[in-house]
Amino acid sequence: MRHRVRGRQFSRDTDHRQALFRNLLTSLVQHEAITTTEAKAKEIRPLAEKLVSYGKEGTVFARRKAARVLYDRLAVRKLFDVIAPRFADRHGGYVRILKLGPRRGDAAPMARIEFVE
Repeated sequence: MRHRVRGRQFSRDTDHRQALFRNLLTSLVQHEAITTTEAKAKEIRPLAEKLVSYGKEGTVFARRKAARVLYDRLAVRKLFDVIAPRFADRHGGYVRILKLGPRRGDAAPMARIEFVE
């Protein structure tokens, strides 16, 4: 039974799955939009929202928390200096998911996750 069990496993162990999410989040911050499967986009959306909230805090501790997640220091800097100020007067909903249709090779449902303007 799966009672009160959250999240998808993606046929990976915990460390591999967390590394996958960190890679996706780092790419999202660097490029501000990425194309991935719908399931992965839905999984990283709350994590991306939390990163933007850290950026809006602007404290040293928030910067360290973001650096724990993102692999690149330049991505942390971009999060705090470019992305977070854009959402200064917004209280959530920083990321949107656009469905693209099936992938050509295996018909996996694809989506584009991006920061709203």
